Amino acid sequence: MQGKRLDRVNQLIKEEISILLQRELKDPRLGFVTVTQVDTAKDLSRAKVFVSVLGDDGQWAASLTALGSARGFIRNWLRHHLELRVTPELDFRPDHSMEHAARIQALLRDLDAGSGS
Repeated sequence: MQGKRLDRVNQLIKEEISILLQRELKDPRLGFVTVTQVDTAKDLSRAKVFVSVLGDDGQWAASLTALGSARGFIRNWLRHHLELRVTPELDFRPDHSMEHAARIQALLRDLDAGSGS
């Protein structure tokens, strides 16, 4: 039972942060940021929020810095928009999996084009 509840909490946090990033945060350092996954501790004390950023290393760094600066604002938003007894501390982490998948796909395309098929 705990697993299903935690999955729902993770999904709710992911959706709320995504909405907040799209509509509320106006920090110019924030680029095109996507929340890819949320991993909340069983006691709801902490949540790792994995994000993907469209752009170069400078854009990644600026976006993660902006998210770090807005951490308190985002947590307060969650406190008011989610019905949780405890609002977790947020830890924003980079998720390079989309970037990695695109690179692999490009390599496979190059191999396919090189084979003459």
